[in-house]
Amino acid sequence: MDFPAVVPTAGKPKKTVTGDRSDDEDIVFELLPIIRVFRNGRVDRLYGTETVPPSLDRTTAVLSKDVVIDSSSGLAARVYLPTTTAGAAPASKKQQLPVLIYFHGGAFCIESAFSPPYHSHLNNLSSLGPLLAVSVNYRLAPEHPLPAAYEDSWAAIQWVLSRADPWLASHGDFLRVYIAGDSAGANICQQMAVRAGEEGLGSIKGMALVHSYFMGKEPIGSELRDLAFRREMDRIWRFLCPTTTLGLDDPWVNPVSEAAPSLAALGCDRVLVAVAGNDLMWSRGWLYYNKLRSSGWPGKVEIIDTPDAEHVFHIFHPETDKAAAMNKSLASFFAADF
Repeated sequence: MDFPAVVPTAGKPKKTVTGDRSDDEDIVFELLPIIRVFRNGRVDRLYGTETVPPSLDRTTAVLSKDVVIDSSSGLAARVYLPTTTAGAAPASKKQQLPVLIYFHGGAFCIESAFSPPYHSHLNNLSSLGPLLAVSVNYRLAPEHPLPAAYEDSWAAIQWVLSRADPWLASHGDFLRVYIAGDSAGANICQQMAVRAGEEGLGSIKGMALVHSYFMGKEPIGSELRDLAFRREMDRIWRFLCPTTTLGLDDPWVNPVSEAAPSLAALGCDRVLVAVAGNDLMWSRGWLYYNKLRSSGWPGKVEIIDTPDAEHVFHIFHPETDKAAAMNKSLASFFAADF
């Protein structure tokens, strides 16, 4: 599935029928084909609910396990370690790997760190690096509207930096800690880098923003391709973040709006922005890249533009040559030596 290839339903609430009878439940929000929300509070996720267990992946030789970060909130993660590293002595400097903290996409309301496409993606990245990866399973809207995902993600970063897990303590190179994500996950990364800058957290070396879930009140560039969907984005954002007062110019979804904090204070040294030519959010990615370059931020930013490609193509179509090239570029970015 390519996002945001969804058709939101506006207008009056609808009824749903289960089996041969009407449940007589009003649908108050519908974003097809991914989610449906009822007035009584029931949430039907129509996509992105499948999960797979951690395992030793035979194709990549990457071992994974699940960890609980905060039992009170349910915050968890899946940790990935190449098996060639797992057998090495903890004191071996050669076996200390870059640490990648990854935030999955899914419009803030579907998918998980345990879903098949993300499990496969993290296995692949961990092998290509090689790197030690932590895929964060943050809480989803609407049960947990924003900023819950941001708070969970910040807590996950703190947990990683505490080296509480033996794999992290033995094999993580904490001079090379990266954050990355696609779509909603890229949006989360941006907020984490802002907070890292505000709080003086100097531990994040860089971040990769892939097909970022960024928007703004005034349509630009690629957004003009689908004005019907573009007009629905404000409604979708208010569903995800009911407390917003600025709509699509909320700094959480428009990091270059007048209300947004300066990008000059971003809390990392390197940024990779990736955009896809057929993505509705292509122009937003380029706008962010250009604004960051001109902000006075002292770090290094680069961009990957994949022509004739869809939103998160590398996640849902990993068998393609374009996906292979994207993943190699990401792995090289994370594994760079300094």
